[in-house]
Parts: sequence; C-alpha cells; structure tokens
Amino acid sequence: MWVHLFYFHLLISIKGAYKLDRKEGGKIESTKRTGFFLFINNTVIFIVILFIVISTITSVLSTKLSSEYVGNILRKVQSTELYLNIIQSQNHYMTGKDVEVPKLPIMELTFELATNLKPYDIRSFLGNEIPGFFAYDTQFYVAGKGTDYTDIPFESVAPMEVLLKEREIAEEMLLADEKEEEPTPAPEKSMDETIVHIYQSHSWESYLPLLRGVSEPDDATSNNPEANVIAVGKMLKKELADKGIKANHDTRNVPKDLAARGWNYNHSYQYSRETVEAAMTFNSDVEYLIDIHRDALRKEKTTEVIDGKSYARLLFVVGTAHKGYEKNLEFAERIHNAIEKKYPGLSRGVIPKGKSTGNGLYNQDLSNRAILLEVGGVDNNLEEARNSIKAFADIYSEIVWEEREAGEF
Repeated sequence: MWVHLFYFHLLISIKGAYKLDRKEGGKIESTKRTGFFLFINNTVIFIVILFIVISTITSVLSTKLSSEYVGNILRKVQSTELYLNIIQSQNHYMTGKDVEVPKLPIMELTFELATNLKPYDIRSFLGNEIPGFFAYDTQFYVAGKGTDYTDIPFESVAPMEVLLKEREIAEEMLLADEKEEEPTPAPEKSMDETIVHIYQSHSWESYLPLLRGVSEPDDATSNNPEANVIAVGKMLKKELADKGIKANHDTRNVPKDLAARGWNYNHSYQYSRETVEAAMTFNSDVEYLIDIHRDALRKEKTTEVIDGKSYARLLFVVGTAHKGYEKNLEFAERIHNAIEKKYPGLSRGVIPKGKSTGNGLYNQDLSNRAILLEVGGVDNNLEEARNSIKAFADIYSEIVWEEREAGEF
C-alpha cells in the first residue's frame, strides 16, 4: 500500500514540476518545448502509470483474490440485489414500478478489491503492514448482544509442557456443581439411534475458578475431566438424553495422546479429526457434531444474567475452508436465533473463520450439522456452564427433533 502511495506522489510531483515551470513568476511561459523534452516527460509519466497498474494487478492476483477474500467482500452483496441490478440495467420495466432496487456499492467494492482497504474498518489500514495483524481479520456472521471485534476468539499456541501440567483442583467448586437436583421426567419421545457426537479438540481447556492458585488466563488448563471442557461435554450428553436424543461423548485426554505421538498443539484438530471419522465409521447414524471449547475472554464478556440466573455465554464458530460450509453457517444461525428468542443475551453470535484466521476447517466438512461451541470464558464456573448447557440443549433438541420429523436431515 505504501509503495503505491509513493508512486502516486512521484507522479504528482512530476506533473507539478511541469506546471510550475510553465507558471513560474506568475506568468505563463511559452508552451514551446523541444520534442525531446516532451518525449522524456511523457515517457516518465507513462512508465510510472504502467508500473502502478502492473504492481496493483500483481498484488491483487497474488494476495487479494483468494476465494476467502473475495467471498468476504461479495458477502455484502445480496444475491437478489445483484440479480435485480443486472435485470434493471437491461430492462427497467422487468423489475416493476413499485420495486425499489438498492444500488450496489460499485465504487466501494472496486476500491476494496484493488487495495484491500475498508474505509469503515481501521484494521484494514494496518493489517498488511503489521506482522501477524491480518490474523485478526475475522468477521461476525451474526453478532449477539454487545458483541464487537474486541470479542473475537483467537487461537494461541501453547507449549506441550503447559498442556500436560497437572494443576491442583478446587474440589469445593466441583462438589458445588454435583449437587443432586429433582429427578428429570422421562422424555415424551426418544430415538433409538445415536445421532450426535460430542468431543473436545482442546480437552485441556479449563476454568480459573476450578483451579487452585491459578489466575492467568493462559494457565487455565487441566487434564482432569471433572475440571475441563470434558465435564461440559458430559453435561450436554445428559441434557440431550433427557430430551430423548442419544449422543456419544468422546472423553479422550488430547494432550496425552498428542504427546504420545510426538505432536503438539497445532496437531489437535488433525488428531480430533481421526477420532470423529472413527466414530462416524463405527456408527453411521451420527449426523450431528459438537466440538466443545472454552474462550479466553474475561468474565464481563462471557457472562450474562437472565432472570436472576448467571450463564456462561455461548459462541458458535463455523469453518469456511471447505465447500458447503454455508449449511453449517445456516444451522448455527438457526440455533443462535432460537436461543436469542428464548434466552436473550446468551449467545454472543456466529463467527465464520477461514485459514487466515484459524484452523479454517474444524472437521466441519464431515457433516452439514457440525458446530464448534465456545462455552463461556476463563472466569466462568461449572454452574454457569451448566445453566448454559441446559439452555443450549433445550433449543438444540427442539431443532434436531424438528429436522428429524420433517426428514430434513
């Protein structure tokens, strides 16, 4: 970007010098120039313009026109608007008298394609200049209550020694979340086959209130299945069973298995992919995939009080690095909208993430009903997580039953 600005500055300087030469002293000098001078002047201008055009085209073709980049831009344009604009440009009567066709932001789209700059997003002015900054170029597909770009989850690489470290558990927090409740009545309907597979690609993710003597978010890790996201997966399996939906729950210790292979954090999704494929091969009835995670944001961003009860807020992440991801995106949006209707403020929204902003795949190419579910943040406790899982299971089960009974999936 700065190189292009320099070229434009050089061009303006050349033309400016030429004009000053003609108007120096407040008088217009003779416009007679030797053919050689005119040739040199015009040649320099032509070369500069040609170099700008070639550099821009090369830059765009090499780094800008990836399917993800173009997709992010064209996602602003609704297909109906585009179609109506094309029709109206050829025949104004085909759209009808009372149909107001919105104007496409042609100049804005062209500018963004050529420069990768977004006038209303200051991050775009820095993203190509600061190393690593482009990793934060994530967009919300659906934003929940109070959610903005500062709430975007990011994936940090943790060394294996941290993931494998044993931490002292605050047992009193676990006991407080294991109190017996009133017996749940038998579900009105129940299915015979197991159609949901629950797993945790980052099984070590834990919550600070469950760990004694730990206060830093990066240290909120544990291999105790009662104190990490495996415990959340266990809750979800139970809640779905109460709704008549059978689920399989994978409780593997991912760091331990990674270390046994000589792998690290970066191989976690590769490893979980193997386990999911095996589960789907063993049980062909599996159609719904849920990968449970915990966000690294703090309590004020990941907690919501609804009717006097505290919840760990939910976030849906959808990978876009595969064909057909739109189905998962629509499914996640459907869940989000239903949650917001019944539990306003519980969902933080739906985030699509490609290769430039994360794993990009998240094993979601294995099913059209695959979601990555972030349950709360580092400061939430199991009681808040349980409240959220109950609400999620309430909505999720309704949607699953609707789809099953309608033969949609």
